Amino acid sequence: MHAENPYCKRYDLNRLAAHYADLKNYLVLNPAGEATIDFGSSKAVYALNKAILLADFNVTDYHLPQGYLIPPIPGRLDYLLYIRDFVSEKLGMDVDAEFRGLDIGTGANGIYCILGAQYFKWSMIGSECDAKAIGIVKANIQATKTLEDRVQVRHQTNKSFLFKGIIQSGEQFDFTVCNPPFHSTKEEAQRGSRRKLNNLEGTSNTDELKLNFEGQANELWCNGGEALFIKRLIKESVLFKDQVRVFTSLVAKTDNLPKIEKQLKKAKADYHIVPMDQGNKKSRIILWWFDSETE
Repeated sequence: MHAENPYCKRYDLNRLAAHYADLKNYLVLNPAGEATIDFGSSKAVYALNKAILLADFNVTDYHLPQGYLIPPIPGRLDYLLYIRDFVSEKLGMDVDAEFRGLDIGTGANGIYCILGAQYFKWSMIGSECDAKAIGIVKANIQATKTLEDRVQVRHQTNKSFLFKGIIQSGEQFDFTVCNPPFHSTKEEAQRGSRRKLNNLEGTSNTDELKLNFEGQANELWCNGGEALFIKRLIKESVLFKDQVRVFTSLVAKTDNLPKIEKQLKKAKADYHIVPMDQGNKKSRIILWWFDSETE
């Protein structure tokens, strides 16, 4: 994890439960006698992440209907911390400057917008093509005054585009973020879920297939999967290179990197890869930009 991530150590679950009492219903003891939760339970994971938002990010209230992606906050915060470091160094900006960011596919949880606004005091725009998800994230934003002041959510009405129709004429962004759908089919997502549940220690014994972080179809899979989605991002980013300083995306699968790098070279973009580790989970961020000398 990033050295400044406050969740590098074990969660203080009793402290968090004091801010969201429902979390107490999901506390269990691990073999060492320490308090933990069943990370195979979407309800427990939701209670934990809601407690974190209420306790540590000054969020007044937060609701996410069952079935929507529940993002693990420590990993999402890690992504933003690495972006802050890279963008501030590349652009010569103070790390405490008020950046302006765009989250592509903010989903119903709107987590990057919430963390960007509450933790870093950034100005954030979230884009989303699912009208129902937009209603959910807007309700959560409106519940917290500081979020209303710093976050705006825009509806992407044309699924053929990612940036077009969202980035408006004359607008400037310091960075974009994206957590693309990992899988190419529902079946692939289900296989991934089975592996995830099997790898989690202390999960409840159940034969029922469930995604421990939940997730709607457009949040978990798309035609062509992660690689094709990021290639679309890169192709379209060329059209907005004068309005965005640094484009970024998470890349979950190492095998997709050669395809992504090939597309970046074709677009004549400079790029950098930042590895991320959260426990047993390994991921990476791809960052790319267009300098005048590369044109």
